[in-house]
Amino acid sequence: MKILSIQSSVAYGHVGNSAAVFPLQRLGHEVWPVSTVVFSNHTGYGAWRGPLLKPDDVAAVVTGIAERGVLGSCDAVLSGYQGGAGIASVILDAVEQVKAANPAATYTCDPVMGNATSGCFVDPAIPPIIRELVVPRADIITPNQFELGFLTDTSPVSLASTLESADLALAMGPSTVLVTSVLFTEGSIGMLAVDGDGAWLVETPRLPMKANGSGDITAALFTAHLHETGSAASALARTASSVFAVLKATLESGERELRLIAAQDAIAHPECEFEVRQVR
Repeated sequence: MKILSIQSSVAYGHVGNSAAVFPLQRLGHEVWPVSTVVFSNHTGYGAWRGPLLKPDDVAAVVTGIAERGVLGSCDAVLSGYQGGAGIASVILDAVEQVKAANPAATYTCDPVMGNATSGCFVDPAIPPIIRELVVPRADIITPNQFELGFLTDTSPVSLASTLESADLALAMGPSTVLVTSVLFTEGSIGMLAVDGDGAWLVETPRLPMKANGSGDITAALFTAHLHETGSAASALARTASSVFAVLKATLESGERELRLIAAQDAIAHPECEFEVRQVR
């Protein structure tokens, strides 16, 4: 498949497109990365250098791709960290162009806003834009538990309340919701996929680490596997297996940045060793 991926880029480390592109390529997919920022490193370090790209500049790159006459072959648009408030309109315009050229194409929005530990870490103008304008246009959204709560004005903490929040998110427009970083079981961390056919949960051991970029890999892999299999449960099994392998390799290395290269075989050939339970 061919994927237009509009999100951040960093020179050092793996977040945004610098986390999503290689795993997708390792699965055999073509990726057209469009940057929203070009930073030296992710902002979790507290200091970084590089430009926040202007919306017109990001749009110009998309226009250049469109001028090659290839948007009809694009199977999916993926967006993540937006950087500035004006990027949302660029993303939505790109989605509109791709879907006009290929009505079967899907749009995955990773609504990057924050997490339960750090709170909101983006421009305060961005979350309302994502909730009110972007999510309703998405086919797939991949919020973490914190972001799901913001999008639906709820407090998802249990399986039941998270399912209720996911249903509210589905009612906003998307056909599939993948909730990441769900904490239901002591010592485990999970992912919950919900669509019109049901809901599925997979839990993996919770490793003692914080990994910037893990959500970016998750959104990319889930999009690719869902396209390939047509099954949220299968996509969930493959995604969880690969992401856990990357995190485990990172923890064992003692490094701060994700060990994508070291764990690439587990990305290309996920073992699907974790049980996926249908919870609805």
